Amino acid sequence: MATYSIRDLEKISGIKAHTIRIWERRYKLIEPSRTSTNIRYYSDDDLKLILNVSILNQNGVKISKIAELSDEQMRQRVLDLCLDTKNSDVQIENLLVAMLEMDEVKYSSVISNSILKLGFEATCEQIIFPFLERVGILWQAGTITPSQEHFISNLIRQKLIVAIDNEMQNSVNQTNKCILFFLPENEWHELGLLFYSLIARKLGYKVLYLGAAVPMEDLKTVTETQVIHVLFTSYVSALEKEKLEESLQFILKEVPNLPLFITGLQLRMLNPKMPQGTYAISSIGVFKEKLANL
Repeated sequence: MATYSIRDLEKISGIKAHTIRIWERRYKLIEPSRTSTNIRYYSDDDLKLILNVSILNQNGVKISKIAELSDEQMRQRVLDLCLDTKNSDVQIENLLVAMLEMDEVKYSSVISNSILKLGFEATCEQIIFPFLERVGILWQAGTITPSQEHFISNLIRQKLIVAIDNEMQNSVNQTNKCILFFLPENEWHELGLLFYSLIARKLGYKVLYLGAAVPMEDLKTVTETQVIHVLFTSYVSALEKEKLEESLQFILKEVPNLPLFITGLQLRMLNPKMPQGTYAISSIGVFKEKLANL
C-alpha cells in the first residue's frame, strides 16, 4: 500500500492542504495515520476518498452534506456525475481513481461512455490527454507507482492501437505527403504520438511510424531513403528546458530541411525557445492548420 503526505493529496486532488486539515477537524472526513514522530500520512483509501470528495464538492455538494454520506452513497453520487460526459473534470478524476485502484472495469466505463457521447477524437482531446498530463505531473512528483502508470497507459494504448488498425484497413491516402512519427532517444511515452498518427491517417496522409526511443542514425537513414514531408515527435519525460532546446536543435541539424512538429507535456510545461522550422502542436485543430500550410 502506498502512503502519501498531505502535500501529495493536495497535488493530486487540487484541494489545498489547509482545507483538508479543516475537513479533518470539523467533519472527520478522514483520519490520517501518524508515524512514530507524529507526522501525518495517508493511505490509498484516504486518497480515493479525497478524490471523490473533490468531485462532489466541485459539483455543488456542500462538505457538510458529503460528510453525512456513507462510502456507498458517495460512490453512487460520483458515478451519477460520471455519466455526464460534459463534465470533463469528473471523467478525469474518475480515471485517476481507476488508475489508483487498478480497476479496468471503472476505466472502461468512463472511456466507453465518453466515446459513445463525444466520439473517439473528442474523448482523447478533452478527457484522455488532460488526464495523462495529470499522470505525468504525479509521476514526476513521485506520488504514483510505476505499476499504476503502466496499468493505465497500456489500457489507453490498446484503445489507440485498435483505432489505428481499423483506420489502416478502411482509409485511402488522399495525398502523397508522408509524415514520419518518432520519439527521440530516451523518450518512451508514445500515446500522444499514436494519437496524432491516427489523426494523420484519418486526414489521408501516408504515415511512417517508428515509435519510441529512435536513434538519430536510424532517423537519418529513413529520411535519406524515403520521401518524407514532415517530422513529428513528442516530449513527455522530465528534462531541463536547456536540454529540450538542445534536443530540438540537434534534430534540426541532423535532419535539416524538414518541418518538425512537436507535442507533449514538456513542451507546455517548459515553453522552450522554438527554433525556426519547429511547430508546437497543442490540438487537432492546430495540427490540421499546420498541415494545410505546408
